[in-house]
Amino acid sequence: RTPPPAAAPEPVGHAMLKTADGADAGMVTAFRGPRGLLFRVEGRGWPTGWHGVHLHAVGKCEGPGFTSAGSHVNHADHTMPHGLLNPEGPDLGDLQNVHAAADGSVHAEVYLGTTDVTSTDGLSFLVHANPDDHVSQPIGGAGARIACGVFE
Repeated sequence: RTPPPAAAPEPVGHAMLKTADGADAGMVTAFRGPRGLLFRVEGRGWPTGWHGVHLHAVGKCEGPGFTSAGSHVNHADHTMPHGLLNPEGPDLGDLQNVHAAADGSVHAEVYLGTTDVTSTDGLSFLVHANPDDHVSQPIGGAGARIACGVFE
């Protein structure tokens, strides 16, 4: 007999993504698992191709460049450099790249292998114009910040 499916986890947060001019760019929903956080990304109107996405340490998304979101979330006891493929990293804000289809839609899930993510200034989710190479400093060559959302 097949056991019944487990109940779907409840979201622990949502971030409505906006472009610098305030246009809707989708939503990110966060789920807490036993060993990490899963972010479901549902994007709209993104440029076609791969995009770096990162978790930032300030819950502010003021355009045009979204610099108000600050830098990546990092480890509380010691900071680490950027990059999922960096032997000395990664910082806590590093996430996998996501791909936008030709119609600008994104349907992806990215995983952060810890639940120990806190910031006294809130948290934001940033979308970059280019893919992250997961090594280069400080942001993997991901380029301009094109969309941002604050977790509520």
